[in-house]
Amino acid sequence: MYRSNTCGELRATNVGQTVTLAGWVQKVRNLGAMTFIDLRDRYGITQIVVEEHSDEATKAAAAKLGREFVVQVTGRVIERESKNPKMPTGEVEVVAESINILNEAVLPPFTIEEHSDGGDDLRMKYRYLDLRRPPLQRNMILRHKMAQEIRRFLDSEGFLEIETPYLIKSTPEGARDFVVPSRMNPNEFYALPQSPQTLKQLLMVAGYDRYFQIVRCFRDEDLRADRQPEFTQIDCEMAFIHQEDVLEIFER
Repeated sequence: MYRSNTCGELRATNVGQTVTLAGWVQKVRNLGAMTFIDLRDRYGITQIVVEEHSDEATKAAAAKLGREFVVQVTGRVIERESKNPKMPTGEVEVVAESINILNEAVLPPFTIEEHSDGGDDLRMKYRYLDLRRPPLQRNMILRHKMAQEIRRFLDSEGFLEIETPYLIKSTPEGARDFVVPSRMNPNEFYALPQSPQTLKQLLMVAGYDRYFQIVRCFRDEDLRADRQPEFTQIDCEMAFIHQEDVLEIFER
């Protein structure tokens, strides 16, 4: 394993342990005798310290570090003299015994911080850098947790999660289809689904009386505030029910 702990995991109870962390360099502060490195992964930030009496290889590696370098650090957890109550890991720091640079990085075009100095166009051009920022990570985690809760609730109500095909025959819907040419049948095309409407009705006829899917859908139409060419929806179908049954379940 490249790491024994994550960068958001260490606490005062870990003092005295030797750990290995891996992540991205958030910030380097060289104070001459000592160097402080903020090491980041999606779990948090841990402060690394390279002391004056650290070995020369460790000090040389620390001197090369820049923002967004990917590094592996092994060291001993100690209690911080000046604690940072704003960080979950603010009571401890890791005294580096070795620093292994896994990948060097050029200076990023905008700051990988809570509030970035990059405009929308620049951040979209370097989307993989923007996705490292805490606000976007929180959004991804929230989306994951919501999907898990949706699955848990609908499973408890007897729904089956069933995948339906993406390559289908074009059906009358409210917008234009995206079409995919067929290699086996020249001049014939598949359509990408605007919704699984026909397919979920087949499931009802087949006896799967409660179906759901967190499904990707596609509509070839102009962008609006509430429309994108591809989007995700919670798609459900129920059989042998009244209108009030539908309202009652989905209000919950």
